[in-house]
Amino acid sequence: MSQELTAPAVSLETVTRRYGATTALDRVTLEVRRGEMFGLIGPDGAGKTTTIRLMAGLLGATSGRARTLGLDPVREHRALTRRVGYLSQRFSLYGDLSVDENIAFFASIHGMWRYHERRRRLLELTQLTPYRSRLAAKLSGGMKQKLALACTLVHEPDLILLDEPTTGVDPVSRREFWKLLSEFLQQGLTIVMATPYLDEAERCSRVALLHDGHLMALDDPNTLRAGYRGEILEVVGSPHDKVETVLTALDGVEQLQAFGERMHVQLRDRRGDAAVTWLTRQLESAGGIDAQVRVVHASLEDLFIDLLASETARTTVVEDVRPDAGYSTDGAV
Repeated sequence: MSQELTAPAVSLETVTRRYGATTALDRVTLEVRRGEMFGLIGPDGAGKTTTIRLMAGLLGATSGRARTLGLDPVREHRALTRRVGYLSQRFSLYGDLSVDENIAFFASIHGMWRYHERRRRLLELTQLTPYRSRLAAKLSGGMKQKLALACTLVHEPDLILLDEPTTGVDPVSRREFWKLLSEFLQQGLTIVMATPYLDEAERCSRVALLHDGHLMALDDPNTLRAGYRGEILEVVGSPHDKVETVLTALDGVEQLQAFGERMHVQLRDRRGDAAVTWLTRQLESAGGIDAQVRVVHASLEDLFIDLLASETARTTVVEDVRPDAGYSTDGAV
């Protein structure tokens, strides 16, 4: 097997990127394996878009080393663009061109003139064939995203970089979009996807959890969840507002997070059946509450919140240390 096929599709080594006084990425190291779906996960401002743009060669690193498909993404950008598809948050379709014409235009940008069979296959996969003569401006939001994906893939790239492609898209269209990605993944494509949705992270073979430019964790979702240090009690009860008020006031609740009608609770000193029994009694004693309590496996959301709490506590301790106390503050956020 050639060295190119065994080398990582993307490699970042202690990469830092600054915008003036703002550090968007701080010494991030990660690798994306060929043929995998890799997720960059985090809230707005976490550094996801900066990471994607560094991989695409649209930004240079302030320090550190970046390689995409074995190329320096900035110095060898022209060669890289022929092998990478990039779908940005503001991917620009041309509203006054038809579906067919948009795909043809993006094929021509990449110097691809024999694109007709490729376009036909992409239209079939995205279920856009019946709409190929429709103007892009007349498409629904989900259809526009599928057309944008087709335009990104028309030049047959080895790697696609997707920056929050499902943000603002309805649930049905999101599901269809993910089905498309799975099909392209089976064809050997490497996919890097930035998303704020932790449920989407579950679909990735590996994920990098980012916050404020820091890489907090990197592994497959199952391994990350298995490393969660606490125990989660799930509370489903009504009236929901009263359940939340009682849980918030309880001494012994270490963490409390709402997930729709469900509440995830982490207790300070109790575990297992004893924790379930104690929490159930506390809710019953409040009166007027119908609630069920059970132990559940931690989700990636639970893990992210736990890591964030740990990082916040660590940072606070570092920042509170006086300069003459003999501690180094190198690496403080």
